[in-house]
Amino acid sequence: MAEAMKYGKEEFAVTLPAEKIAAELEPNRVELPQRTVAEHIRYALAHPVDSAPLDQLVHAGETVCIVISDVTRRWQSPETYLPILIEELEKAGIRDEDMLILSATGTHRRQTREEHVGMVTEAVYDRIRVVDHQCEDTENLTYVGTTSFGTPVWLDKRALECDHIILTGGVVYHFMAGFGGGRKSILPGIAGRETIMKNHNLALNPGLGSGSHPEVRSANMTAANPVHADMMEACSMAAPTFLLNVVVNDEQKIIGAFAGNWVTAHRAACDLVDRLYGVPAHEKTPLVIASAGGYPKDLNFYQTIKTLCNALEVSQEGGTIILVTKSEEGFGNEDTRRLIADYPNMLEREKALRADFSIGAFIGYLFAQTGESRNLIAVTDIPQEQFGTARIHTVKTLDEALALSRSLNGGQDLRVTLLPHGANTLPKLG
Repeated sequence: MAEAMKYGKEEFAVTLPAEKIAAELEPNRVELPQRTVAEHIRYALAHPVDSAPLDQLVHAGETVCIVISDVTRRWQSPETYLPILIEELEKAGIRDEDMLILSATGTHRRQTREEHVGMVTEAVYDRIRVVDHQCEDTENLTYVGTTSFGTPVWLDKRALECDHIILTGGVVYHFMAGFGGGRKSILPGIAGRETIMKNHNLALNPGLGSGSHPEVRSANMTAANPVHADMMEACSMAAPTFLLNVVVNDEQKIIGAFAGNWVTAHRAACDLVDRLYGVPAHEKTPLVIASAGGYPKDLNFYQTIKTLCNALEVSQEGGTIILVTKSEEGFGNEDTRRLIADYPNMLEREKALRADFSIGAFIGYLFAQTGESRNLIAVTDIPQEQFGTARIHTVKTLDEALALSRSLNGGQDLRVTLLPHGANTLPKLG
Protein backbone atom coordinates (compact mmCIF):
# COMPACT_ATOMS: atom_id res chain seq x y z
CA MET A 1 0.00 0.00 0.00
CA ALA A 2 1.45 3.36 -1.02
CA GLU A 3 2.15 5.89 1.72
CA ALA A 4 -0.42 8.67 1.98
CA MET A 5 0.48 12.11 0.64
CA LYS A 6 0.51 14.73 3.36
CA TYR A 7 -1.39 17.96 2.71
CA GLY A 8 -1.07 20.56 5.46
CA LYS A 9 -2.25 18.69 8.56
CA GLU A 10 -4.35 16.27 6.48
CA GLU A 11 -3.37 13.53 4.05
CA PHE A 12 -4.63 11.93 0.85
CA ALA A 13 -4.58 8.23 0.01
CA VAL A 14 -3.04 7.28 -3.34
CA THR A 15 -5.92 5.53 -5.16
CA LEU A 16 -4.00 3.92 -7.99
CA PRO A 17 -3.56 0.27 -9.02
CA ALA A 18 -0.39 -1.18 -7.44
CA GLU A 19 0.94 -2.25 -10.84
CA LYS A 20 1.01 1.41 -11.95
CA ILE A 21 3.40 2.40 -9.15
CA ALA A 22 6.93 2.19 -10.56
CA ALA A 23 8.63 3.39 -7.38
CA GLU A 24 7.98 5.04 -4.03
CA LEU A 25 11.10 6.95 -3.06
CA GLU A 26 11.92 7.74 0.58
CA PRO A 27 14.94 9.31 2.31
CA ASN A 28 17.71 6.82 3.15
CA ARG A 29 18.29 5.30 6.56
CA VAL A 30 21.84 6.21 7.55
CA GLU A 31 23.59 5.12 10.74
CA LEU A 32 25.14 8.21 12.33
CA PRO A 33 27.21 8.76 15.48
CA GLN A 34 24.92 9.33 18.46
CA ARG A 35 26.12 12.62 19.88
CA THR A 36 24.50 15.68 21.40
CA VAL A 37 24.58 18.85 19.32
CA ALA A 38 27.43 20.22 21.46
CA GLU A 39 29.34 16.96 21.05
CA HIS A 40 28.92 17.13 17.25
CA ILE A 41 30.37 20.66 17.22
CA ARG A 42 33.26 19.88 19.57
CA TYR A 43 34.12 16.73 17.61
CA ALA A 44 34.18 18.66 14.32
CA LEU A 45 36.43 21.36 15.77
CA ALA A 46 38.76 18.72 17.23
CA HIS A 47 38.93 16.81 13.92
CA PRO A 48 39.17 19.49 11.20
CA VAL A 49 39.12 18.41 7.54
CA ASP A 50 42.32 19.27 5.62
CA SER A 51 43.21 21.96 8.14
CA ALA A 52 45.14 22.57 11.31
CA PRO A 53 42.93 23.15 14.36
CA LEU A 54 41.80 26.70 15.05
CA ASP A 55 44.30 27.31 17.86
CA GLN A 56 47.14 26.84 15.34
CA LEU A 57 45.57 29.14 12.74
CA VAL A 58 44.70 32.19 14.83
CA HIS A 59 46.87 34.00 17.35
CA ALA A 60 46.50 36.51 20.16
CA GLY A 61 46.25 40.07 18.88
CA GLU A 62 44.69 39.06 15.54
CA THR A 63 41.17 39.97 14.46
CA VAL A 64 38.54 37.42 13.44
CA CYS A 65 35.27 37.87 11.51
CA ILE A 66 32.73 35.09 12.04
CA VAL A 67 30.19 35.02 9.22
CA ILE A 68 26.78 33.65 10.26
CA SER A 69 23.59 33.17 8.26
CA ASP A 70 20.62 35.48 8.79
CA VAL A 71 17.27 34.87 10.46
CA THR A 72 15.81 33.23 7.32
CA ARG A 73 18.15 30.30 8.07
CA ARG A 74 17.19 29.83 11.73
CA TRP A 75 16.93 26.08 11.16
CA GLN A 76 20.72 26.00 11.39
CA SER A 77 20.49 26.80 15.15
CA PRO A 78 23.59 29.01 15.25
CA GLU A 79 22.91 29.69 18.94
CA THR A 80 24.04 26.09 19.59
CA TYR A 81 27.40 26.25 17.82
CA LEU A 82 28.49 29.90 17.97
CA PRO A 83 29.27 29.91 21.72
CA ILE A 84 31.42 26.78 21.29
CA LEU A 85 33.28 28.28 18.31
CA ILE A 86 33.88 31.50 20.25
CA GLU A 87 35.12 29.50 23.22
CA GLU A 88 37.71 27.87 20.93
CA LEU A 89 38.82 31.26 19.65
CA GLU A 90 39.19 32.54 23.22
CA LYS A 91 41.35 29.55 24.10
CA ALA A 92 43.57 30.55 21.17
CA GLY A 93 43.96 34.04 22.67
CA ILE A 94 41.42 36.00 20.61
CA ARG A 95 39.80 38.72 22.71
CA ASP A 96 36.10 39.65 22.51
CA GLU A 97 36.96 43.09 21.14
CA ASP A 98 38.94 41.44 18.32
CA MET A 99 35.95 39.40 17.12
CA LEU A 100 33.18 40.54 14.79
CA ILE A 101 30.03 38.56 14.01
CA LEU A 102 28.79 39.50 10.54
CA SER A 103 25.36 38.27 9.48
CA ALA A 104 25.33 37.19 5.83
CA THR A 105 22.03 38.79 4.88
CA GLY A 106 22.68 38.79 1.12
CA THR A 107 19.87 40.97 -0.23
CA HIS A 108 17.68 40.53 2.87
CA ARG A 109 16.60 43.20 5.33
CA ARG A 110 18.32 44.33 8.49
CA GLN A 111 17.50 42.29 11.57
CA THR A 112 16.22 43.32 14.98
CA ARG A 113 18.08 43.10 18.27
CA GLU A 114 15.76 40.28 19.29
CA GLU A 115 16.60 38.36 16.11
CA HIS A 116 20.33 38.84 16.70
CA VAL A 117 20.02 37.62 20.29
CA GLY A 118 18.04 34.59 19.12
CA MET A 119 20.79 33.66 16.68
CA VAL A 120 23.88 34.30 18.84
CA THR A 121 22.52 34.09 22.46
CA GLU A 122 22.23 36.99 24.90
CA ALA A 123 25.62 36.19 26.45
CA VAL A 124 27.44 36.44 23.11
CA TYR A 125 25.47 39.50 21.99
CA ASP A 126 26.44 41.37 25.16
CA ARG A 127 30.14 40.68 24.60
CA ILE A 128 30.83 40.64 20.86
CA ARG A 129 29.82 43.11 18.15
CA VAL A 130 27.11 41.77 15.82
CA VAL A 131 26.39 43.60 12.54
CA ASP A 132 24.27 42.94 9.46
CA HIS A 133 25.76 42.99 5.98
CA GLN A 134 23.83 45.37 3.72
CA CYS A 135 24.35 44.77 0.00
CA GLU A 136 23.65 48.40 -0.99
CA ASP A 137 25.82 49.99 1.73
CA THR A 138 28.61 51.04 -0.65
CA GLU A 139 30.66 52.59 2.15
CA ASN A 140 31.16 49.12 3.59
CA LEU A 141 31.93 47.35 0.29
CA THR A 142 35.35 46.70 -1.25
CA TYR A 143 36.07 45.55 -4.82
CA VAL A 144 38.34 42.49 -4.79
CA GLY A 145 38.36 41.39 -8.43
CA THR A 146 36.28 39.99 -11.29
CA THR A 147 35.54 36.29 -11.82
CA SER A 148 36.06 34.44 -15.08
CA PHE A 149 32.27 34.71 -15.53
CA GLY A 150 32.53 38.50 -15.56
CA THR A 151 31.10 38.99 -12.07
CA PRO A 152 32.59 42.05 -10.33
CA VAL A 153 33.15 40.94 -6.73
CA TRP A 154 32.26 43.52 -4.11
CA LEU A 155 32.44 42.19 -0.53
CA ASP A 156 31.83 43.58 2.94
CA LYS A 157 35.04 45.38 3.85
CA ARG A 158 34.50 44.79 7.57
CA ALA A 159 35.17 41.08 6.94
CA LEU A 160 38.13 41.74 4.63
CA GLU A 161 39.75 44.07 7.16
CA CYS A 162 39.99 41.23 9.70
CA ASP A 163 43.02 38.93 9.80
CA HIS A 164 40.78 35.87 9.57
CA ILE A 165 37.34 35.03 8.16
CA ILE A 166 35.50 32.02 9.56
CA LEU A 167 32.43 30.77 7.67
CA THR A 168 29.55 29.10 9.49
CA GLY A 169 26.17 27.80 8.38
CA GLY A 170 24.12 24.78 7.37
CA VAL A 171 24.17 22.50 4.34
CA VAL A 172 21.08 21.38 2.44
CA TYR A 173 20.35 20.79 -1.22
CA HIS A 174 20.01 24.09 -3.08
CA PHE A 175 18.18 24.29 -6.41
CA MET A 176 20.65 26.86 -7.82
CA ALA A 177 23.99 26.40 -6.05
CA GLY A 178 23.75 22.60 -5.80
CA PHE A 179 24.16 22.74 -2.03
CA GLY A 180 23.84 25.50 0.56
CA GLY A 181 26.60 26.39 2.99
CA GLY A 182 30.30 26.87 2.32
CA ARG A 183 31.04 29.54 -0.28
CA LYS A 184 27.47 30.88 -0.13
CA SER A 185 28.42 32.66 3.11
CA ILE A 186 30.53 34.96 0.92
CA LEU A 187 28.44 35.11 -2.28
CA PRO A 188 25.61 36.00 -1.88
CA GLY A 189 26.08 36.28 1.91
CA ILE A 190 28.34 39.33 2.25
CA ALA A 191 28.44 40.51 -1.37
CA GLY A 192 27.21 43.72 -2.98
CA ARG A 193 23.93 43.77 -4.88
CA GLU A 194 25.63 44.05 -8.29
CA THR A 195 27.72 40.97 -7.48
CA ILE A 196 24.69 38.98 -6.31
CA MET A 197 22.57 39.91 -9.34
CA LYS A 198 25.34 39.03 -11.81
CA ASN A 199 25.92 35.68 -10.12
CA HIS A 200 22.24 34.76 -9.88
CA ASN A 201 21.62 35.66 -13.52
CA LEU A 202 23.98 32.81 -14.41
CA ALA A 203 20.99 30.57 -13.59
CA LEU A 204 19.66 31.60 -17.02
CA ASN A 205 21.16 30.58 -20.36
CA PRO A 206 22.86 33.41 -22.31
CA GLY A 207 20.45 35.24 -24.61
CA LEU A 208 16.85 36.29 -24.10
CA GLY A 209 14.40 33.48 -24.75
CA SER A 210 16.86 30.71 -23.87
CA GLY A 211 15.38 29.96 -20.44
CA SER A 212 17.03 28.44 -17.38
CA HIS A 213 20.46 26.76 -17.43
CA PRO A 214 20.08 22.95 -17.20
CA GLU A 215 23.17 22.51 -15.01
CA VAL A 216 21.87 24.93 -12.37
CA ARG A 217 20.16 22.38 -10.16
CA SER A 218 20.18 20.56 -6.82
CA ALA A 219 23.25 18.45 -5.95
CA ASN A 220 25.25 19.75 -8.94
CA MET A 221 28.39 21.23 -7.44
CA THR A 222 30.53 20.69 -10.52
CA ALA A 223 32.26 23.26 -12.71
CA ALA A 224 29.37 22.82 -15.16
CA ASN A 225 27.09 24.72 -12.76
CA PRO A 226 28.02 28.38 -13.42
CA VAL A 227 26.27 29.71 -10.30
CA HIS A 228 28.33 27.43 -8.06
CA ALA A 229 31.59 27.91 -9.99
CA ASP A 230 31.23 31.70 -9.84
CA MET A 231 30.58 31.53 -6.09
CA MET A 232 33.73 29.47 -5.61
CA GLU A 233 35.86 32.04 -7.43
CA ALA A 234 34.39 34.88 -5.36
CA CYS A 235 34.92 33.00 -2.11
CA SER A 236 38.53 32.26 -2.95
CA MET A 237 39.10 36.02 -3.25
CA ALA A 238 38.03 36.38 0.40
CA ALA A 239 40.35 33.49 1.38
CA PRO A 240 38.50 32.19 4.46
CA THR A 241 40.72 30.72 7.16
CA PHE A 242 38.26 28.17 8.49
CA LEU A 243 34.72 26.81 8.14
CA LEU A 244 32.14 25.22 10.44
CA ASN A 245 29.04 23.81 8.71
CA VAL A 246 26.24 21.66 10.13
CA VAL A 247 23.73 19.19 8.68
CA VAL A 248 20.21 18.80 10.10
CA ASN A 249 17.60 16.06 9.86
CA ASP A 250 13.93 16.30 8.91
CA GLU A 251 13.11 17.66 12.39
CA GLN A 252 15.78 20.36 11.92
CA LYS A 253 18.02 18.86 14.60
CA ILE A 254 21.77 19.00 14.00
CA ILE A 255 22.99 15.47 13.23
CA GLY A 256 26.43 16.24 11.83
CA ALA A 257 29.08 18.95 11.85
CA PHE A 258 32.18 19.52 9.75
CA ALA A 259 35.02 21.97 10.30
CA GLY A 260 38.27 22.89 8.60
CA ASN A 261 39.15 23.81 5.02
CA TRP A 262 36.41 25.93 3.46
CA VAL A 263 36.28 23.75 0.33
CA THR A 264 36.76 20.19 1.57
CA ALA A 265 35.00 20.45 4.95
CA HIS A 266 32.00 21.87 3.11
CA ARG A 267 32.14 19.03 0.59
CA ALA A 268 32.18 16.52 3.44
CA ALA A 269 28.95 18.07 4.75
CA CYS A 270 27.46 17.88 1.24
CA ASP A 271 28.39 14.20 1.06
CA LEU A 272 26.40 13.53 4.26
CA VAL A 273 23.36 15.35 2.83
CA ASP A 274 23.67 13.18 -0.29
CA ARG A 275 23.88 9.99 1.80
CA LEU A 276 20.74 10.99 3.67
CA TYR A 277 18.54 12.39 0.93
CA GLY A 278 19.99 11.35 -2.45
CA VAL A 279 17.84 8.33 -3.33
CA PRO A 280 18.58 5.93 -6.22
CA ALA A 281 15.99 5.96 -9.01
CA HIS A 282 15.95 3.63 -12.00
CA GLU A 283 13.70 5.41 -14.49
CA LYS A 284 11.78 8.53 -15.37
CA THR A 285 8.02 8.00 -15.41
CA PRO A 286 5.16 9.74 -17.26
CA LEU A 287 3.54 10.66 -13.92
CA VAL A 288 5.14 11.88 -10.69
CA ILE A 289 3.13 12.58 -7.54
CA ALA A 290 5.08 14.53 -4.94
CA SER A 291 4.02 15.89 -1.57
CA ALA A 292 6.08 18.63 0.04
CA GLY A 293 5.65 16.64 3.25
CA GLY A 294 2.71 18.43 4.86
CA TYR A 295 2.77 21.16 7.51
CA PRO A 296 4.96 23.20 7.90
CA LYS A 297 6.81 22.30 4.68
CA ASP A 298 3.83 23.26 2.50
CA LEU A 299 2.82 26.49 4.22
CA ASN A 300 3.33 28.36 0.96
CA PHE A 301 3.98 27.78 -2.72
CA TYR A 302 7.46 29.38 -2.55
CA GLN A 303 8.70 26.55 -0.32
CA THR A 304 7.36 23.96 -2.75
CA ILE A 305 10.15 24.68 -5.27
CA LYS A 306 12.28 21.99 -3.57
CA THR A 307 9.53 19.45 -4.21
CA LEU A 308 9.11 20.54 -7.83
CA CYS A 309 12.85 20.31 -8.55
CA ASN A 310 13.04 16.85 -7.00
CA ALA A 311 9.98 15.67 -8.96
CA LEU A 312 11.51 16.91 -12.22
CA GLU A 313 14.46 14.54 -11.74
CA VAL A 314 12.17 11.53 -12.42
CA SER A 315 9.59 13.16 -14.69
CA GLN A 316 9.53 12.32 -18.39
CA GLU A 317 9.56 15.26 -20.80
CA GLY A 318 5.94 15.97 -21.68
CA GLY A 319 4.75 14.04 -18.64
CA THR A 320 2.51 14.99 -15.74
CA ILE A 321 3.54 16.20 -12.28
CA ILE A 322 1.07 16.41 -9.39
CA LEU A 323 2.32 18.61 -6.53
CA VAL A 324 0.53 18.17 -3.20
CA THR A 325 1.04 21.48 -1.38
CA LYS A 326 -1.70 23.07 0.73
CA SER A 327 -0.01 26.51 0.69
CA GLU A 328 -2.49 27.96 3.16
CA GLU A 329 -0.41 31.16 3.28
CA GLY A 330 -0.61 31.54 -0.52
CA PHE A 331 2.49 32.06 -2.62
CA GLY A 332 4.61 33.17 0.33
CA ASN A 333 6.69 35.54 -1.77
CA GLU A 334 5.48 38.46 -3.84
CA ASP A 335 8.14 38.02 -6.54
CA THR A 336 7.13 34.36 -6.93
CA ARG A 337 3.47 35.33 -7.30
CA ARG A 338 4.32 38.13 -9.73
CA LEU A 339 6.40 35.97 -12.08
CA ILE A 340 3.69 33.32 -12.15
CA ALA A 341 0.59 35.51 -12.41
CA ASP A 342 1.39 38.94 -13.84
CA TYR A 343 2.92 38.19 -17.25
CA PRO A 344 1.20 37.02 -20.46
CA ASN A 345 3.88 34.56 -21.59
CA MET A 346 7.27 33.03 -20.82
CA LEU A 347 9.24 35.58 -22.84
CA GLU A 348 7.83 38.46 -20.81
CA ARG A 349 8.52 36.54 -17.60
CA GLU A 350 12.11 36.01 -18.68
CA LYS A 351 12.57 39.69 -19.58
CA ALA A 352 11.33 40.69 -16.12
CA LEU A 353 13.56 38.14 -14.41
CA ARG A 354 16.70 39.20 -16.28
CA ALA A 355 15.99 42.86 -15.50
CA ASP A 356 15.51 42.35 -11.76
CA PHE A 357 16.62 38.88 -10.68
CA SER A 358 15.61 37.59 -7.27
CA ILE A 359 15.38 34.07 -5.84
CA GLY A 360 11.62 34.48 -5.43
CA ALA A 361 11.19 35.59 -9.04
CA PHE A 362 13.34 32.72 -10.31
CA ILE A 363 11.19 30.29 -8.34
CA GLY A 364 8.06 31.72 -9.98
CA TYR A 365 9.75 31.45 -13.37
CA LEU A 366 10.64 27.78 -12.80
CA PHE A 367 7.06 26.90 -11.87
CA ALA A 368 5.73 28.62 -15.02
CA GLN A 369 8.48 27.06 -17.17
CA THR A 370 7.59 23.58 -15.89
CA GLY A 371 3.97 24.19 -16.92
CA GLU A 372 5.22 24.66 -20.48
CA SER A 373 6.97 21.27 -20.67
CA ARG A 374 4.72 19.18 -18.40
CA ASN A 375 1.10 18.91 -17.33
CA LEU A 376 1.59 20.59 -13.94
CA ILE A 377 -1.25 20.00 -11.47
CA ALA A 378 -1.19 21.55 -8.00
CA VAL A 379 -3.35 20.19 -5.19
CA THR A 380 -3.57 23.45 -3.27
CA ASP A 381 -5.69 25.99 -1.42
CA ILE A 382 -4.62 28.71 -3.86
CA PRO A 383 -7.48 29.50 -6.31
CA GLN A 384 -6.93 28.89 -10.02
CA GLU A 385 -7.44 32.55 -10.95
CA GLN A 386 -4.38 33.57 -8.90
CA PHE A 387 -2.11 31.69 -11.33
CA GLY A 388 -2.89 34.05 -14.21
CA THR A 389 -1.81 32.73 -17.61
CA ALA A 390 0.69 30.20 -16.20
CA ARG A 391 -0.12 26.69 -17.36
CA ILE A 392 -0.67 25.36 -13.86
CA HIS A 393 -3.88 23.48 -13.09
CA THR A 394 -5.23 23.65 -9.53
CA VAL A 395 -7.53 21.20 -7.74
CA LYS A 396 -8.54 20.59 -4.11
CA THR A 397 -7.87 16.85 -3.66
CA LEU A 398 -5.50 14.20 -4.93
CA ASP A 399 -8.40 12.21 -6.41
CA GLU A 400 -9.38 15.30 -8.42
CA ALA A 401 -5.77 15.59 -9.59
CA LEU A 402 -5.72 11.95 -10.68
CA ALA A 403 -9.00 12.42 -12.54
CA LEU A 404 -7.57 15.49 -14.31
CA SER A 405 -4.40 13.55 -15.16
CA ARG A 406 -6.52 10.84 -16.77
CA SER A 407 -8.45 13.38 -18.83
CA LEU A 408 -5.19 14.97 -19.99
CA ASN A 409 -3.73 11.58 -20.89
CA GLY A 410 -6.41 9.82 -22.90
CA GLY A 411 -8.39 8.50 -19.94
CA GLN A 412 -5.65 6.19 -18.65
CA ASP A 413 -3.70 5.82 -15.41
CA LEU A 414 -0.01 6.47 -16.05
CA ARG A 415 3.03 4.70 -14.62
CA VAL A 416 3.95 6.76 -11.57
CA THR A 417 6.80 7.59 -9.20
CA LEU A 418 5.68 8.62 -5.71
CA LEU A 419 7.60 11.12 -3.56
CA PRO A 420 5.73 11.30 -0.22
CA HIS A 421 8.54 13.41 1.29
CA GLY A 422 9.28 15.36 -1.87
CA ALA A 423 10.92 18.37 -0.22
CA ASN A 424 13.92 16.36 0.93
CA THR A 425 14.08 13.32 -1.36
CA LEU A 426 16.31 13.91 -4.38
CA PRO A 427 15.98 11.09 -6.93
CA LYS A 428 19.33 10.20 -8.54
CA LEU A 429 19.10 8.28 -11.77
CA GLY A 430 21.72 5.65 -12.40
